[in-house]
Amino acid sequence: MPDADAGELIAGQYDDRPALRPVLDAVLAVLPAVGDVIVEPRRTCVSLFSPRRVFAIVQPTTRSRVDLGLRLLDAEPDGRLLVAKNVGSGAVNVRVALSSPEDLNDEIIDWLALAYRQSMAPPARKPRAPRRQLVDPTPVSVVIEGHDLPGRHCAPRHEGVHDNVHVGLWISPKDTSAIPTADRTWRVTDPWPGDAESVRWECTVTVGHDDDGLDFVGPRVRGVRTDRHLALVWGDYDGSALHMFRGAKLRLVDVDPEIIEAARRPGRRLVVRLGLTDRHGLPVCARQNDAAWSAEPV
Repeated sequence: MPDADAGELIAGQYDDRPALRPVLDAVLAVLPAVGDVIVEPRRTCVSLFSPRRVFAIVQPTTRSRVDLGLRLLDAEPDGRLLVAKNVGSGAVNVRVALSSPEDLNDEIIDWLALAYRQSMAPPARKPRAPRRQLVDPTPVSVVIEGHDLPGRHCAPRHEGVHDNVHVGLWISPKDTSAIPTADRTWRVTDPWPGDAESVRWECTVTVGHDDDGLDFVGPRVRGVRTDRHLALVWGDYDGSALHMFRGAKLRLVDVDPEIIEAARRPGRRLVVRLGLTDRHGLPVCARQNDAAWSAEPV
């Protein structure tokens, strides 16, 4: 049942329409038969949650009507099921208009129970679109050279104090031989101390074409089709794991296509150079727009 603060929110909803309060009470009374329902009063409505998600909303929409909004999959407005316009914040798709407790009949209670059961089901997994095959795939050697490192100690705002800062190059988590991050979600190779004079990584990226132009694949490449990038990972290194606190993107999709094409030629490679300290004296993070890309002889 609602606590004292929740009771005040509900009282405020029905303060100028007390005749509708029994409608809400009738809905609350049937919930134990529906399932393990969490009741969360808001300023203008009461949200009903299953252990997984919201499945219904009770809202005194007018002075003469309470709307019972329902999240019913594939339900179309028909009969007493109406379009759930202006009910809640979009979590429900249909509604039932209730003017008195007697309007809450067995059919509507069945709909409420169905919405609860559907909310408990795991979401349907969308089939993964097949990766488009690259035309003329070419392995390209990529060299990353970093300078102006920030040092081993830093204290970024809201990120805590870091005393053994290192920076490594991201690699696919499938490479179990690489160094893991502390939460095991990422892996990095070749971590350099934050006070090194300069740092250098070399890797191979496969470059080819598809219907949308150049694309990049490989164990070092991260991101969706429009955000392919290499990633630098900053963290405190304890000798076995990197306790990551920020990362930086080197976006391959932002590189001039003429430079990429030049780097694909025999005897050439793609080189990117960048400073690794931002204007606040901290490790660089996010997209590195100032990185300098070039195609150079091997």
